Amino acid sequence: MYLTGYGASASLLGKPDVGLLTLTEMAQCVAHMSEAVNIPVIADGDTGYGNAVNVMRAVKEYERSGAACIQIEDQVAPKKCGHMLGREVISGDEMVGKIKAAVDARKDPDNILIMARTDARTNYGIDEALARGVAYEEAGADIIFIESVVSIGEMEMVTSTFKAPTLANMLEHGRTPLLTANELEQIGYNLAIFCVSSLYVTAKAVWGLMHQLKEKGTTAGMLDRMIAFEEFNKLIGLPEIRQIEARYATGRTTKIDDGK
Repeated sequence: MYLTGYGASASLLGKPDVGLLTLTEMAQCVAHMSEAVNIPVIADGDTGYGNAVNVMRAVKEYERSGAACIQIEDQVAPKKCGHMLGREVISGDEMVGKIKAAVDARKDPDNILIMARTDARTNYGIDEALARGVAYEEAGADIIFIESVVSIGEMEMVTSTFKAPTLANMLEHGRTPLLTANELEQIGYNLAIFCVSSLYVTAKAVWGLMHQLKEKGTTAGMLDRMIAFEEFNKLIGLPEIRQIEARYATGRTTKIDDGK
């Protein structure tokens, strides 16, 4: 799973991805997601929420919250979404220091990986982005993320440059070509995130629902687009809760059917 800061900011604050979420807010999101799923969670750590000292705390908090990987980028704070224009980056040397601090801060490299992301491509070109990626790899980053590459040729340059695994960011209507997982694998990427796909699908669905409710005064015409009550309860784990209630004394004296 990938926990996106862009999506978290939109969901929690109703605000754009411009560095408004704090470390503690994101660490809480990490904890919730890690608890909810049984697969590794890659968690967006933005800029590390400050300098190298702040990065060290961020790594510790994310590791404690159950993240399998923390992503740290080299933007100037306050950061922006990686496909927005107007982003600036810190010096490569400062980011190298952040990566070294992140590596030193984690308790167990088997518990949490460090992903280094550079946003240098947009303002400084692919050569500068690749050079930064090499420096971050040498500093100890486990995964390299070159953000906002603009062609398949650049994507091939990325995957042929590093020994460390590389990540492709598939953002619909973004700056990078939208490819399939198989196509990305053929290019040489090891990881791919479809970072806000579910957010955009959900937002459009809710937008349509609210318009119909306003126009019709009912949601009856949207039932075929909704998950059923019982099915949703099953999805979020109600049957397992009912089993716990049956196994332990919870103070309940009446039998309640699953999903009701």
